[in-house]
Amino acid sequence: METLATALVSGALAGLMVDISLFPIDTVKTRLQSEVGFQKAGGFRGIYSGLGAVAVGSAPGAAFFFLSYEASKKQLSYKLGKNSATNHMISSSLAELVACFVRVPSEVIKQRSQAQRLSSLQILKKTLALEGFLGLYRGYTSTILREIPFSVIQFPLWELLKIKWTDKGTIQPWKSAVAGAIAGSVAAFLTTPLDVAKTRIMLSEKSAPASGNFLTVLSNVYKDQGVKGLWAGVVPRVMWIAIGGFVFLGVYDGAKHYLTAACSKRPTKDINDV
Repeated sequence: METLATALVSGALAGLMVDISLFPIDTVKTRLQSEVGFQKAGGFRGIYSGLGAVAVGSAPGAAFFFLSYEASKKQLSYKLGKNSATNHMISSSLAELVACFVRVPSEVIKQRSQAQRLSSLQILKKTLALEGFLGLYRGYTSTILREIPFSVIQFPLWELLKIKWTDKGTIQPWKSAVAGAIAGSVAAFLTTPLDVAKTRIMLSEKSAPASGNFLTVLSNVYKDQGVKGLWAGVVPRVMWIAIGGFVFLGVYDGAKHYLTAACSKRPTKDINDV
């Protein structure tokens, strides 16, 4: 139980730190992928628009991801093995399904704030008024279709690099952070077209052209802008996720090791003392 509690707290700290520290790069990426273009979406103005939504949603989203990831990984280890790539793929995919219930509303508000330069609260009220509660989950399916392939690439690679760099059964947090940067940048590059489609769907409002299904949006982007459009924002995306992977997974492993050590040093009560 302590292991899952440690994953919950460590994930929350990691998510909050990475999303807030790298928010400006994410804003630039979102505006580059916007249907109206970078300048009309705000350019470099109001670079922190949507920060409120991130501050509220990033910690619980990351916390639930790692709670689910560690729990699933432990259960699957009995059949697939602790260090099995298949285990890491399945566990990260299941964790994304859980985390996206929390993450998607925050992401919708954040990206619309970034593109429309309105406050998070204004976007929340506008979305609820025009689209109702389900408007907060616009792009849920496209987010899942982006996040699962991303995690299926990132987490097995991260875990593999950690195994390679483990010394005497432990890995130093900075090595985990470097592994996270490498794994994240590879996954980010390969899944950029999926991110473009997800961003277009989330930015669109009800009945807008980009509010269609995932494949339709990808097809429209390709027709309008060619291959270049499918890879819009790839540089800031890879940069953001490489740095983010370093911070996110490094902080997660560092916090987990610290909390695990702190818990192991805590004196235990005899059952008769309770």
